[in-house]
Amino acid sequence: MKYQYRDEKTECMPRRDLEALQLERLRRTVDHALRAPFYRERLSAAGIRDGGGIKSLDDLKRIPFTSKKDLRDGFPWGFLSIPKEDVIRLHTSSGTTGIPTTIYFSRDDLARWTGYVARCIYGAGCNKSDVFQNMITYGLFTGGLGFHAGAEEVGMLVIPSGPGNTTRQFRLMRDFGTTVVHATPSFLLHVETKMKEEGVKRESLFLKRAFAGAEPYSEDTRRRIEELLRIDVYNSYGLSEMNGPGVAFECQAKNGLHIWEDGYIAEIINPDTLEPAAGGETGELVLTILCREASPLLRYRTRDLTGFYDEPCPCGRTHRRLRRITGRSDDMLIINGVNVFPSQIEEAIMAMKEVGNNYLIVVEKEGVLDKLTVKTEVGPDVFMDDSRPLNALRERIRKTIQASITVNPRVELHEHGSLPVSEGKAVRVRDTRPKDV
Repeated sequence: MKYQYRDEKTECMPRRDLEALQLERLRRTVDHALRAPFYRERLSAAGIRDGGGIKSLDDLKRIPFTSKKDLRDGFPWGFLSIPKEDVIRLHTSSGTTGIPTTIYFSRDDLARWTGYVARCIYGAGCNKSDVFQNMITYGLFTGGLGFHAGAEEVGMLVIPSGPGNTTRQFRLMRDFGTTVVHATPSFLLHVETKMKEEGVKRESLFLKRAFAGAEPYSEDTRRRIEELLRIDVYNSYGLSEMNGPGVAFECQAKNGLHIWEDGYIAEIINPDTLEPAAGGETGELVLTILCREASPLLRYRTRDLTGFYDEPCPCGRTHRRLRRITGRSDDMLIINGVNVFPSQIEEAIMAMKEVGNNYLIVVEKEGVLDKLTVKTEVGPDVFMDDSRPLNALRERIRKTIQASITVNPRVELHEHGSLPVSEGKAVRVRDTRPKDV
């Protein structure tokens, strides 16, 4: 089965037609879901016997939410809705908490997923004349193979370099004229640092664009990467439970993330009340996948916090756009009774030019109180042997963070390039408090 990566008819479809398509695919997805042991029990209890019982998109509310815990409880086969012999691939989470979440793919599922990723890549301005270097993890993590297949579908020359080993990355970029890269934002910042250390001249590279994803990051971080590497950085959004990359993307207008509504139904809910978020309010993104038959998921709580843009996009696409993901509802830190999102701290410090590319948030217990420490590198032009400007910078960072989160942090300044760098998803928070607190 072949899917075109540029589908003007679907991407610019009138809302009424798009919603009619969603309803048709939702009914089909419900029929597939009822073949899976988990949904056979869950949907039957909700009075849903077949897809024909879904009369309108409003009936989506009749379907109970699905959670990550449900996926773990259903491991390994509880969400499989096709015969095992028709499954040709699976992806799982790391399983660091014990039981991994597992998603299965049929041959057609993989082709559909590839088509959505290709749409994203093409929509950001890439074409078959580009050379694509995929500097992200391959294997059970969906990001590597997902982008790889999508880039090949567009017709790009793909270099599956994987993460790490920046010396080799630079050699590949120069030897083959890499124009587009895919990496985590933290690794892109690390690449810029290593360019200086290894004497790699920006003029020797042909880079034009980067796709950054797999971890939340602020608009200030995006601007910093763009300025340092002199490239356009495009936000991409996906999660393994929804295939992986290709759920939503930025077009060249960089005006929010278009979510492919012919493949996904998106809702924004209040994570506390589970009711729809009002108007353009920020809430938790809930997704129903319409483009996978092997393990469909209905009303999956992503825990990602975002909202919808209401106004149309200049690019002419009619699929709704998500605002930047600001964090996860389950990533929120409660520090002495105050709700704090790590993204608030990143946004506060990354706007300062004297601050380096790497930071770490540490939360620990001191007596009966929580203590927040923000460790951040300084920029390469900041001298660590001059205490007066360092003290002034430390105090400015402290005040800026406190103004953002109301918590008074301890700030530690570290030499440029001295904090540990992760080649995969960056570890930005270290919470050492007892788990029962």
